[in-house]
Amino acid sequence: MSSYKIGVVFLSSIVLINLGNGQTANPKQNIVQVNETVNESFEKLYRNERVQWALDQLELREPNAVEEQFIMTEIPAPPFKEGIRAAYFLEQLKIRGLDDAYIDSEGNVIGVRAGESQGAEPPLLIAAHLDTVFPEGTDTTVRLRGGRYYAPGIGDDSRGLAAILTMVDVLNDSEIKTVRDIMFVGNVGEEGRGDLRGIKQIFKDHPDIGAFLSIDGVRLNRITTGGTGSRRFEFQFSGPGGHSFGAFGIASAIHAMGRAIAKISEIRTPSLPKTTFTVGTVKGGTSVNSIAANATFAIDMRSNDIEQLALLERKTKAAALEAVLEENARWPEGNIKVEFVLIGDRPAGRTDAEEPIVQIAALAISASGLELRGLSTSSTDSNIPMSLGIPAITIAGGGNGGGAHSPGEWFVPTESHKGPQAALLIALSMAGIVNETKPLLSIQ
Repeated sequence: MSSYKIGVVFLSSIVLINLGNGQTANPKQNIVQVNETVNESFEKLYRNERVQWALDQLELREPNAVEEQFIMTEIPAPPFKEGIRAAYFLEQLKIRGLDDAYIDSEGNVIGVRAGESQGAEPPLLIAAHLDTVFPEGTDTTVRLRGGRYYAPGIGDDSRGLAAILTMVDVLNDSEIKTVRDIMFVGNVGEEGRGDLRGIKQIFKDHPDIGAFLSIDGVRLNRITTGGTGSRRFEFQFSGPGGHSFGAFGIASAIHAMGRAIAKISEIRTPSLPKTTFTVGTVKGGTSVNSIAANATFAIDMRSNDIEQLALLERKTKAAALEAVLEENARWPEGNIKVEFVLIGDRPAGRTDAEEPIVQIAALAISASGLELRGLSTSSTDSNIPMSLGIPAITIAGGGNGGGAHSPGEWFVPTESHKGPQAALLIALSMAGIVNETKPLLSIQ
């Protein structure tokens, strides 16, 4: 482990940095200002002999962590079918001493490492998601080619799950006793239409959680402190339909849908805060010689600002309603209707850079010898606690990789141990060590 810079952690040597989400940072966003209390606590914790032993062990045991990562990668976990991987992760938590670990009503795997508080004070939650974006039947066999390990889901998020298991291993062997409880979770439903269902359920069942750390993906060089909000709908158009020749003059659901898509495509959105939309899928009709009775498109709308997201939603719905009126007015028999069916709702949120968990994460990444390139905004499990006002961040699990969400996803375990090392330093700082450091959870 290398030394860290006390007081201020610089995110970039240049004044303006690209945060990777279409936003440009102002100079104040270019640094994380570490206050004296946080800095002194981290310094004391970092120099603790048991902590140093644990950090060394994470490096020594990294080959085992990578092996676990590959094992879990090869256990398919398609959307809404994470059960087999969940069962394996549950077994691994129990093997590592979390005997009371269980699977909740939504399918999340939850294991609690009890602290001195024994649940009397808000715990820290550390999570990685079980699900992948890939459909059932996808070959997830790990293959080595040209120095890279390839497999769908190998980094997103088998890497995060492996980081959790090696952290639990080392914590137990180090005999470090935390002040606060730490909840270790493998959650379902982070990807796509999973709509963060797993984390939503956890915060519904455990409203006392004090802070949240998500470990997701590879390349540990940013701290995700912002949550991009999204709203996803199916716009469902319906009408009587009929024969293309015999019933000519009846309004068409597909024609109405086409009008709506054309209008939506003309909507202008701001670049700051970044606000986007796309009609991702369309379907409808019965045959080439039928006036369509039904047609549906799915639309994805995103923004880093909750008000802009709401405004965009109103504009798209207004465009669809106008399209229906035009289609009905065009034909002698106009009976087209449209319904808006919500299929995804991810709230926007943000954790301020002044929060201890952000300051600690910056120090931990720096102490691990990695370059911290910036604070970023994305759509992750952290969206949920951020939207609830609970301090939350997402960091990567370490190593190098690319091609996420594609069949060509790859991973290389270059310095991959530094992911679990940084996560452990964050966890211990937030939860506190008995007779050594106070939990920074207590100064939220």
